[in-house]
Amino acid sequence: MSKILAIDLGGTQLRAGLADCSNPAGVEQVGAWPAPKGIDEFRGKLSGLVETPGISRMGISVPGTADGTRCQWIPNLPFLDGVDLAELFPDVEIGLGQDAQLALLAEATAGAAQRMTDAILVAIGTGIGSAVLSGSRIVRGAHGAACSFGWACADLADAGNDRDGWLERQASGRALDALGRQAGFGDGRGLVAAAREGEAKALSALAHPTRALGIGLATAVALLDPQAVILAGGVAEAADVLVPMVREAMERQLPPHLRRVRMEKGTFGPNASLVGAAFAGARGQKWDEIR
Repeated sequence: MSKILAIDLGGTQLRAGLADCSNPAGVEQVGAWPAPKGIDEFRGKLSGLVETPGISRMGISVPGTADGTRCQWIPNLPFLDGVDLAELFPDVEIGLGQDAQLALLAEATAGAAQRMTDAILVAIGTGIGSAVLSGSRIVRGAHGAACSFGWACADLADAGNDRDGWLERQASGRALDALGRQAGFGDGRGLVAAAREGEAKALSALAHPTRALGIGLATAVALLDPQAVILAGGVAEAADVLVPMVREAMERQLPPHLRRVRMEKGTFGPNASLVGAAFAGARGQKWDEIR
């Protein structure tokens, strides 16, 4: 049976899985390695995996922007900027996409957003990734970078930054780690654990990032009127603590008819981008329409 090689490439780790073309949601992880440090290492690692018997397709999730089979801007792995993966791996059909967009592909096809026509996914990890399902199609934009909510800004005095958006600097996993250290809880996980136990200092430390996230999401909800906001990424495991605080801030910035939007964890958790890569591999370059 024909198989798909699914690749989830992050800034620090590369994960690979295999799935049957008839069941991309059933992807099984086969390995995880540190992210390649250069194009030769990248080509060598994937070439070895592509040689697995039965592979005819490859889906690749990247932490940046992509257009067709070409990587456009991969900030943490700049050696991939401008690289056409179809030229590197000419013997397999390739589906390539931004990691949050492919995570939403997985959730809309077989997960929490299944049977929805309109949804927002927010993946909070080292940074903040995001994607939008609108009219049963994942919005990619002119350059593959549509709906990058990590770059939303609600501070007129902010000077901007070439590598990190305002919202990422306020509410990403990296920002929560910094707050956790400052408050004496070690990192973001410690901060959330303390807040879960009702510690006032931890809850106070989370007030700013959750308000920033709520304001950013309110803007997105007002623009898009989604059926649900799906949370993905590592911070989704803290949904029980964060969602009530984020929702309170979000609802203050929305009209009454938009305040009831659902907000929930995704089905695939940290594997959403890997599962989405399998679906993209099964569909090829035209993976964005939900069937």
